[in-house]
Amino acid sequence: MQGGMGTLVEPVLEDNDSVRRSVRAAPSRYILRVQLYALLALLDMLCIAASFAVGWLVRFGDLDQQVWFDFGMAMVPLYMGLAFNGGAYSVDALKSPTTGAARALGALVLAVGLLLFIAYFLKVDLRISRLAMGSAILLSFVTVATMRKVAGEIICRRLDGRFVTEVVIGDGAPARIPHGTTYVDAGEVGIVPDARNPIMLQRLAALLDGADRVVVACRRDTSRAWAMLLKGANIRGEVLATEFDAVGAIGVASLMGQTTLIIATGPLNLRQRMLKRGLDLAFAIPALIALAPVLLLTAVAIKLDSRGPVFFKQQRVGRGNALFEVFKFRSMRVEATDFVGQLSTRREDDRVTRVGRFLRRTSIDELPQLLNVLFGTMSIVGPRPHALGSMAGQQLFWEVDERYWHRHALKPGITGLAQVRGLRGATHERDDLTRRLQSDLEYLSGWSIWGDLLIILSTLRVIVHSRAF
Repeated sequence: MQGGMGTLVEPVLEDNDSVRRSVRAAPSRYILRVQLYALLALLDMLCIAASFAVGWLVRFGDLDQQVWFDFGMAMVPLYMGLAFNGGAYSVDALKSPTTGAARALGALVLAVGLLLFIAYFLKVDLRISRLAMGSAILLSFVTVATMRKVAGEIICRRLDGRFVTEVVIGDGAPARIPHGTTYVDAGEVGIVPDARNPIMLQRLAALLDGADRVVVACRRDTSRAWAMLLKGANIRGEVLATEFDAVGAIGVASLMGQTTLIIATGPLNLRQRMLKRGLDLAFAIPALIALAPVLLLTAVAIKLDSRGPVFFKQQRVGRGNALFEVFKFRSMRVEATDFVGQLSTRREDDRVTRVGRFLRRTSIDELPQLLNVLFGTMSIVGPRPHALGSMAGQQLFWEVDERYWHRHALKPGITGLAQVRGLRGATHERDDLTRRLQSDLEYLSGWSIWGDLLIILSTLRVIVHSRAF
């Protein structure tokens, strides 16, 4: 949001690398897990392909026939889809080779049944040897199960069972720290549970960058404050305490025999994050290519209409309450622009240029955010990112409702559920924010890939709207 001079001090975005170094953040194991999943998937596919080849060798003594290859290649994508959906590539499967093997075999059973059903339904008229097919299927079960068990045991031994990055934050309460877990003293690194301090949220986001789980060992009187901070952290957050009602716990876990309360968890698992990221790229890349002439003409129009840069960049609150720079086409005069965004744009606002008025009414000014999607700081669909100085009436957004920070458990979006419901434009009253916040939290709790597609389609109806000025 672009606005005139406000009363807030312009926020200073701390250097993330220096913050991470200062708090000794733990290295992320996310990439490691993805690599292990890819390795297991490759081994699974090799086992299935090799089993079909051996099955035909047993029956015919050669591989001259194409049938074994066709059936093997048909089996692989069916199995991969079922295995991925059934949790054969998950943290649980890595921690327990037996669990991984069981889930892989379950997916294989379904894939075989589905393959035979498709062959029957399509009336595939191939003179397939029952001995060759039976041998291939039996070998697939044996090789996949054996490989999963052996590879799983080797992986567990090599990594000592540590597949997730865990951080324990100490804040005035003792805690036993498991081997391999990073411990950070909140007092030593200057982190205080204050949801009203955006820079403190930035420091916490830098500390937890790459972590999968965080446990806070804190005093009873600060447990609720820590809970409010962790609910928007986009990872599993727990408080080492005994008060369930005060922090709104959603589950119970343990740390070295000590009870912890689960008060937050990332809304999307790995499969869902991959689906959402895939949708973002599948939409953003073609859109940037198709809209290139529009982007170029818009840039020329802005330069001819008023002096200043083509793009307007502003710090916004993103996933995990971390700050990032959002891109927009500049729609205001340079001298009337600040980076706090405290003053909402009004109808007939004299800060808006002639070209800018058209850009804002048609939402063309938002198109550069496709670059944010490409860079991974935004998504196509999600809660709209706000500037730190955004106000509802006479209050800052986070002062209106303490649940405001919870909306940042997902990447911010170019469009969202609130926008397609018509909840956009200036926030003159508290209710303007409350209604949008409710939609954002509803979106987080009920996310689905089909919901994102529906919101994208619904956005086409509200690209031009009466509240854009």
